[in-house]
Amino acid sequence: MLNEGLRLQSYYSPVVHSKSNSRRHLYLPLLNFHPAPFHLSLSNGSFLLRHSVTMGTHEKQSNTRTKSASIQPMTGEVVAESQDISTRGDSIRRRFLEFYALRGHRVLPSSSLVPDDPTVLLTIAGMLQFKPIFLGQVPREVPCAATSQKCIRTNDIENVGRTSRHQTFFEMLGNFSFGDYFKKDAIRWAWELSTLEFGLASERLWISVFEDDDEAYSIWHDEIGVPVNRIKRMGEEDNFWTSGVTGPCGPCSEIYYDFHPERGYSDTDLNDDTRFIEFYNLVFMQYNKNEDGSLQPLKQKNIDTGMGLERMARILQKVPNNYETDLIFPIIEKASEMANVCYALSDEPTKTKLKIIGDHLRAVVYLISDGVIPSNIGRGYIVRRLIRRVVRTGRLLGIKGDGAGNLDGAMLPVLAERVIDLSPQIDIDVRARSPRILEELKREELRFRLTLERGEKLLEQMLANALASAKETGTVPCLSGKDAFILYDTYGFPVEITMEDTAELGVSIDMKAFDTEMENQRRQSQAAHNTVKLTVENGADLTEKIPDTEFLGYDFLSAKAVVEGLLINGSPVLQVSEGSEVDVLLNRTPFYAESGGQIGDQGFLYVTDAEKHLRAVIEIKDVQKSLGNIFVHKGTIREGIIEVGKEVEAAVDKNMRQRSKVHHTATHLLQAALKKVIGQETSQAGSLVAFDRLRFDFNFNRPLLENEVMEIENLINRWIGDATLLQTKVMPIVDAKRAGAIAMFGEKYGDQVRVVEVPGVSMELCGGTHVSNTSEIRGFKIISEQGIASGIRRIEAVAGEAFIEYVSARDNYMKQLCSTLKVKAEEVTTRVDALLEELRMTKNEVSEVRCKAAVDKASAIASKAFVVGTSKKIRVLVECMDDVDADSLKSAAEYIVDTLQDPAAVVLGSCPGEGKVSLVAAFTPGVVDLGLQAGKFIGPVAKLCGGGGGGRPNFAQAGGRKPENLSSALEQARSDLLSVLYEKTG
Repeated sequence: MLNEGLRLQSYYSPVVHSKSNSRRHLYLPLLNFHPAPFHLSLSNGSFLLRHSVTMGTHEKQSNTRTKSASIQPMTGEVVAESQDISTRGDSIRRRFLEFYALRGHRVLPSSSLVPDDPTVLLTIAGMLQFKPIFLGQVPREVPCAATSQKCIRTNDIENVGRTSRHQTFFEMLGNFSFGDYFKKDAIRWAWELSTLEFGLASERLWISVFEDDDEAYSIWHDEIGVPVNRIKRMGEEDNFWTSGVTGPCGPCSEIYYDFHPERGYSDTDLNDDTRFIEFYNLVFMQYNKNEDGSLQPLKQKNIDTGMGLERMARILQKVPNNYETDLIFPIIEKASEMANVCYALSDEPTKTKLKIIGDHLRAVVYLISDGVIPSNIGRGYIVRRLIRRVVRTGRLLGIKGDGAGNLDGAMLPVLAERVIDLSPQIDIDVRARSPRILEELKREELRFRLTLERGEKLLEQMLANALASAKETGTVPCLSGKDAFILYDTYGFPVEITMEDTAELGVSIDMKAFDTEMENQRRQSQAAHNTVKLTVENGADLTEKIPDTEFLGYDFLSAKAVVEGLLINGSPVLQVSEGSEVDVLLNRTPFYAESGGQIGDQGFLYVTDAEKHLRAVIEIKDVQKSLGNIFVHKGTIREGIIEVGKEVEAAVDKNMRQRSKVHHTATHLLQAALKKVIGQETSQAGSLVAFDRLRFDFNFNRPLLENEVMEIENLINRWIGDATLLQTKVMPIVDAKRAGAIAMFGEKYGDQVRVVEVPGVSMELCGGTHVSNTSEIRGFKIISEQGIASGIRRIEAVAGEAFIEYVSARDNYMKQLCSTLKVKAEEVTTRVDALLEELRMTKNEVSEVRCKAAVDKASAIASKAFVVGTSKKIRVLVECMDDVDADSLKSAAEYIVDTLQDPAAVVLGSCPGEGKVSLVAAFTPGVVDLGLQAGKFIGPVAKLCGGGGGGRPNFAQAGGRKPENLSSALEQARSDLLSVLYEKTG
C-alpha cells in the first residue's frame, strides 16, 4: 500500500514509496515469475509487449495469461523486490498496458477522435472502435485487447474547472474481452491492478454493482473479500451502461476511491464528489438494446472497462483534482505565467479559469491533430467553441497578445506548445503535425479577436439594459433571445459563453426566442432545398396503404408502374385533370429521388389505353423522398387525366440523367483530388449535383492557390482520360469501412451499403447514379472557389456536356473580344494591359486638371475667409464648391489652409454626383491646440447629409447621400465652428 502521508514532491521526478523504513515487496500473481525488462514496440498497427516468463525450464510466449491468478502473496522466488514506482501519468498508462499484456491482451493503439462511424460525432469511449465486434457484425481478430484511448466529451462542459474531475479531453485506459472471459476474471484483475500494481489501500476502495446483478455482488464479496458495507447496489441510471440510444449494453460495476474513510459507513453516497471518485468502470456487455428499448442477448458475452487515467493520476499523485496532475498542470503553469499570476496563491475563480484553459487546450490540440478544423457545424463547431472559450478566459485573466509583450500576437500557439511537449506518449503524430496545429490556432484566435472586443462591449450594454429594465419593472433580469442571437450570429459568441457571462450577473436568457431565431436562419439558408412533406389530414392512413417505392433507376431509365396515390396541395385525390400540378406516388420507378446532394430526375409519365393510344402525359420536374422511402414525383398534367390505380410508363430524361451522373462521379474525383493536393484531413461539408454544374463544400482554412486549382483540375482530367471502369457493389457496412470507403458525416447508413469505386482513385458509400466509365465525363473545369463560412470553402465546377457548353461559351466570348480589340487570342492580355495603362494615365491627367480647376476656384473663395476671436485671431472659411469631386475637394482644402496660414479652420462641401455628398475639414495646428479635431467635427456634419466619416485631428473627409441637405449642414457647421472658437478665444 502507498504511504498515506507521502506528498507529491515534483511532477517531473519518480517518487520513492517507503513504509517504516523497510523495503516494500510486490507480490506478483504469476507462478515462478522472474521479472524482466518490458518493451513496447509497434508491429502491424498494434503494440506488442515483449518480455520473458519462465516456468521451470520452459519459456512462455507473451500472450500467455494466468486466468487463475491468485491474490494471495506467494513465497520463495515468486516474491519480486519492489522497484521505485513512478506515479507520473505516462508511467500509469504504461503499467496498465503491461499488466494486461501479461494476461494475454493485445495492446492496440488509440483510435482517432473522429470515429469511423458516421452516426457518432466524436470518440467518447474506448469501446467505440470495438463496437462492430461487440455487435457480432465482424469477427474478432484477437480474443482480448487493451488500449489507452483519447476521448472527448462536452456534455458537461460547464462543469470543467468547477469540479475536481470533469474534463472535455481525457484518456480512458481499457481492457476488453470479446467472448474470452467475463465477470470473474474482469473483477479479479481490476482488484489486482488497483491494490497490487498501483498499491491502493484496499480499505479505501468501495464497489458499486447493478441492483439486480447478484453474480457480481457475490464475486466482490465472497471471492475478493470486499466487506458488504463497502458494496452498494445502484439503479439503472448509475450502473447500467449503454453506448447510445441503441447498441451494446449491460450492467456494470464500478470501483471508487475513498478520500475520507474517517467519515465512516453510515449514510454514504458514492456520488459525493467531496469524498469519492469513481476511477474504474467494468461493463459486463451482455445485451444489444433495440430501438423499442428491448434487450436482446448478444451472441457472446463481452467485457468493456474504462479507467480514467487522469483520475488514477490524481489518486496516486495525491493532488486535490485532475487538473493538478502532471498530465494537465504544466499547461496551467504556462497559462499562469502568461497571466502573471501564481496558481497556488490565486482565488478559486482564477483557478477555475486556469483549469478551463488547461483542459480545453488539450482538447483542441488533439482534435485539430485528428483533422477537425474550426467551423460552425458539427465537430468543427465544438473546436471553435472550445477555442473561443479559451480566448475569452485568457482575456479575463489579463493575458494580452502572446503574453510576452507582442500585443498583436496570439496566446493559443504559445500554450499549445506545452500541450505538444506532453503529447509523445499520448499520440506520437501530434508533434509531426504541430506546424499545422499552431497555424490553425493562431488563425482562429486572431479571427475571433477581431469581433470579440466589439461583441463584449455590446454584451455589456445589453446586460446593463436588461438589469435596468428588470429593476424598473420589478422582474427577473432576462436577455432577449434576439440579442443573444445577434451576439452568436454577428459577433461569433457561442450561446453557451453568453449564458456563462449572463449567469455571473444573475441574468437569464430567453432561450425559446433564441431557438426561434436560429430556426428562422436555418429556414432561410435551406430555402433552396425543396423538402417534401406529405402534410395531409389523413396522412397516416395514406402511408399505411402505400408501400415504399421500388427504385429501378440503377439499371433502367423506363419502366411500367402503377399509380398508388395522387396529391394536390398535400391532399389525396383519386384523379387529376389536364393543367393541374400534382404529386404522383408509384409502386416502382426509374426516377432518382433527390438525396446525397444529387437532385431528382426529370422526365415523363405516359398513360395509354388497351390499344396503346396515348391518353395522358405528365411532365415530371422533380422527385423527392418522403415518409420513409416513398418517392414523390412532382409534375404537371400536360394532356388528359391521370387516376389512382392506372398503369403508367415512367420514362426518365436520358440527357438530364447523364448530366447528373457525370457531375456526381466528378464530385467523387474532386474529393479524391482535394485530399491528394491539399491534405487527407480535408473532408466534405456538403454538395450539390445538378444538371448544369456541381457544387462541393469542404473543410479548409484558406483559399486555394492558383497552382493548387490547376493541379486539381489536371489530376481529375488525367483520371478522366484513363478511361477507368467504375465498380459498384452492395456490401455490409463494416466490410465497406474496412476496405477504406469514405462515409459522409451526417448520412445514415443501414447494415448493407452501396459502394462506388473508381479503382485506384476513390471509394465512397453512395446511393447516387454514376457513369460506368470515367471517360464519359469528357472534361472537368473549376469555375469558382470561394469561402462560404469560417473554415468552409466551396468549389463550383462543370463536367461532361456542361463542360463543353462552358468552354464553347468562353471561346465565343474570346472571339468577340479578339474582334473588338483586333488582335489574336494570344495577344489579348498584352493589349488589355496596354489599354488599362492608357486609361490609368488618362484618369491621372483628368484628375490633375480637376484638381487644378478646384485650386483655381479655391483661390477665388479664399478671400471669403473671416476672422474669429480677440485673444487669438483665427481665419475661418465654410463654403460649398458645387460639383467638385472628393479628391479635388481635398486639394482645394489643402490649398486654402496653406494660403490662410496658421491658425485657420476650413470646412468645404460639394455634390460630385447624383445622391452624393463630399465633405472635408482642415484645421491648422493652432486650431487643434485649442482642442478642436477635424475628425470629430466632420462626423456630425456628414450625418446631417445622411452619411458619416472621420479622420485625423488636422484633416478629415466624409460623405453623404442627401445633397439636398448640404446647404443646411454647412450652415450648421459654420454655426458650431464659430460657437466653439468664440468660446476658446474670447
